[in-house]
Amino acid sequence: MRFVQENGALICKRQGETLRIEPWGKDALRVRATMFPDFCGQDWALTEPVESVSAQIELFDQEQREGDGEMHRTPAARITNGRLTAEVNYGGVVTFYRDGAKILREYFRNYGGSITKESHCLKIVNREWMPYTAGDYRLTVRFEPNDGEMIFGMGQYQQPYMDLKGCVLELTQKNSQTTVPFMVSSLGYGLLWNNPAVGKVSFGKNLTEWEAAACKDMDYWITAADDPKGLLRNYTRATGRAPMMREDAMGFWQCKLRYRTQEEVLNVARKYNELGIQLDVIVIDFFHWTVQGDWKFDEKYWPDPKAMIEELHSMGIKVMVSVWPSVDRRSENFYEMAERGLLMRTERGAMQTYDFQGDCVQIDPTNPETRRYVWEKCKEHYYDLGIDFFWLDNSEPDLTKYDFDNFRYYIGPALECSNIYPQWYSRTFFDHEIALGNAKAVNLLRSGWAGSQKYGNVLWSGDVPSTWESLRDQVQAGLNIGLAGIPWWNTDIGGFMEGNVFDPDFKELLIRWYEWAVFQPVMRLHGDREPFTIPALDDRDWGGGYLHTGQDNEMWSYGQDVYEIMRKHYELRKSLKPYLKQIFTEAHENGSPLLRAMFYEFPKDEKCWTLSDQYMFGPDYLVAPILQSGARARDVYLPKGLWQDIRNGKVLEGGFTVRAEAPLDSIPVFRRIEEKRQG
Repeated sequence: MRFVQENGALICKRQGETLRIEPWGKDALRVRATMFPDFCGQDWALTEPVESVSAQIELFDQEQREGDGEMHRTPAARITNGRLTAEVNYGGVVTFYRDGAKILREYFRNYGGSITKESHCLKIVNREWMPYTAGDYRLTVRFEPNDGEMIFGMGQYQQPYMDLKGCVLELTQKNSQTTVPFMVSSLGYGLLWNNPAVGKVSFGKNLTEWEAAACKDMDYWITAADDPKGLLRNYTRATGRAPMMREDAMGFWQCKLRYRTQEEVLNVARKYNELGIQLDVIVIDFFHWTVQGDWKFDEKYWPDPKAMIEELHSMGIKVMVSVWPSVDRRSENFYEMAERGLLMRTERGAMQTYDFQGDCVQIDPTNPETRRYVWEKCKEHYYDLGIDFFWLDNSEPDLTKYDFDNFRYYIGPALECSNIYPQWYSRTFFDHEIALGNAKAVNLLRSGWAGSQKYGNVLWSGDVPSTWESLRDQVQAGLNIGLAGIPWWNTDIGGFMEGNVFDPDFKELLIRWYEWAVFQPVMRLHGDREPFTIPALDDRDWGGGYLHTGQDNEMWSYGQDVYEIMRKHYELRKSLKPYLKQIFTEAHENGSPLLRAMFYEFPKDEKCWTLSDQYMFGPDYLVAPILQSGARARDVYLPKGLWQDIRNGKVLEGGFTVRAEAPLDSIPVFRRIEEKRQG
């Protein structure tokens, strides 16, 4: 191993591999390695200018036991940036220290000794490069496990485990699965896998493995802090923070699958107006268009969208319209886009990537020319008519089959870069809106990646089923995606699929989901309600069969009893607006999520690290959703301090678990009234 210093970075070269470790912001290091002559030059999620810091670099000799059993002096190196140190031994194995205490080290079991001064015959190395004929490498990076460590963040996965230790996570974007590869450790460090390749991470008891299916470089970023709040502050300083959310999007959003005509939209808005309920946003969902890829209203069903938008604006309602990245072969734009190379490419077989209601290919937003083209179409047919926000659906993108080895983008093979797709898709709109002076652009997406928070993205948890199990999963999903740096997040109230409007159990689920949604960053009523007895009205040949529309999904659609509960909680959401402004400001200023794991506010309380079914909404409100059918009470842990039940004003002393009543018309929510803050 040969060590050199270069422009404040530590460079280590061995057996054709170059390892580069350099300071990258406060108490943070960026670690890269490559088998090529030079690095690829991509910063990926690390887009923010980093503050100037100077690291201390030491080159020294250390004693190491070699294969002959004798102790030898071997070269080693150390780089320190603030509280974080990386030490590299003669075999290129890296160990990280926070304030001098070991927090993470690479896994190495090979001949010739290891960082543990022991030889092994397993022939397992810390960084394994498996070459492809085409030139990229399949990369596996291994770390030693830490007993007792808890791991959080990583985006949004549909499973019940908030602590990800022991979990295997697919690093792939899919409907309801959002990969944001930043992990928060209970040991006081955070690690960003700064690589958009398709892959996998295994947080095993015996081994941690990060895998990239294809890449040119290894690239990760690591930081240290006292608590998760400090880790998120450092992470979002390097990857960007959410803009300031506009006040007229902090209230109630109305949505369903699907409003078939402009008159349906107007009738819904007029009724809300008559009831004295102020909609912040009404959403026009899919297949309002002619065919996918035309990106415009079908004049037969939407004869005067400009007049519709003006009437909605007169009621103080912002308008959001769904945009998909799929382009049907029948679209007026298909052949031009295909000819100009603006669509995803297939390496073999037919040029098709999506087959829902048509023979389609998705756009390639990694191509700047594609982003300009799509924006110009949407500006002409939507933005210039007065559309306020865009619902960038299917933003993973949704694919007929996830054959990543068959797809290619402008910036490279899909295996190498697919996970960044939703970020570039969102920038197709956000960057152009900002350029037009719309400093408060807000767009709804079904997926994102590291750094997506800075592009006005409201992520939602995807087309999840209307089940109690799914409701429980969404709570941990929302907390973990917040710990991965995404503060603007929400769910379809009631779930998206399989909710029968005549089923009493579904009505109860809908109520509980709605009560929880009051304490989400965005409160949006949406779903594809069953039974499917309402005709689509369309006489168009979609090419994919019958296109239904779900049952009504407005606050009054489920009977008077349900409406009264929803109305009460709508008023509660209104009353929280000053507080919402406060916590959206925190997200903008320091990267804090709005949905916060209990340990985020109480890092010194060991019990808070084990709780996944209650959380803090900002610093002051403890929210305990009801997640079981028929439940009318639940246990709630109150950390030390004074807590006021917002429903009856009763003040309780914390430090204990209490049994809180939960009649159908409310969930337990406690306001923190003691000024002292832990951590």
